[in-house]
Amino acid sequence: MQIVKECQGRLALFSVIEGGQSYWSTEIREFGALEVYKRLLNEGYDPVRFQKLIARVKKVDLDSLDEEIDKVGANFITPESAIWPLSLNDLSAPPIGLVVKGDLSALCERSLAIVGTRHPTAYGVRIAGDFAAGFVDREWNIVSGGAYGIDSAAHKGALIAEGRTIAVLATGIDVAYPAGNIRLFAEIAENGALVSEVLPGTHAIPIRFLNRNRIIAALSQATLVVEAAFRSGSLRTARDAAELLRPVMAIPGPINAPTSEGCHRLIGERAAEIVTSVSDAIELISAL
Repeated sequence: MQIVKECQGRLALFSVIEGGQSYWSTEIREFGALEVYKRLLNEGYDPVRFQKLIARVKKVDLDSLDEEIDKVGANFITPESAIWPLSLNDLSAPPIGLVVKGDLSALCERSLAIVGTRHPTAYGVRIAGDFAAGFVDREWNIVSGGAYGIDSAAHKGALIAEGRTIAVLATGIDVAYPAGNIRLFAEIAENGALVSEVLPGTHAIPIRFLNRNRIIAALSQATLVVEAAFRSGSLRTARDAAELLRPVMAIPGPINAPTSEGCHRLIGERAAEIVTSVSDAIELISAL
């Protein structure tokens, strides 16, 4: 198939380049996705350094890529799309594109990210759900990562309050990971959205969790960490949000609770503001 559109060049690159790579983001920003794709096809980049990538590019079948995305009821959006969330462009390495299932307009509405540990206490689960519901009542969407624990509690809190929530996945849009959340993902897609930076059918690897964290931060006007261990992926999301100059907040917990060590670390380092209520959080965000 002849490439005639920028979006097709982006889809081709999206299918072969792992997200979050500053080098390719810079190349695409400077020359455009279509030109970068053509250069790769014609070995306009170092054929030794980029040997594997060039080989993958030459095998791309755009028609089959479109079919894969259509088959799962999703859409492929790019920075050229009218519905593209402009906040993603603040990233140093914006996504080449996104596969989205659900209501695309949810991505461009006011949102709060709620993140935290996969192994929360009952306290953390309750707080995540309460804050999600409180922000939904004030017409905010909730963004999280679809994982067990705090992520799931935040998504469920938003849904129970009849609000919209967005799950940014580290897998393909059709891969039930974690498997126990398959019903939750279906509910999210009904009036919110499932978002992925990889093609349908793609499974998780560690780097994809880190990559999706930056998207969670960028889609949101502010980030709230509910419970997190001293070393936690949630802290990476908080750092990503801080780099974007977005407010970062953390919920305090018992001083001897391992599940709150990450939150206390953020607060102690002045990397996050302490909040104890939804009204606190709203006031903090509004003041910045």
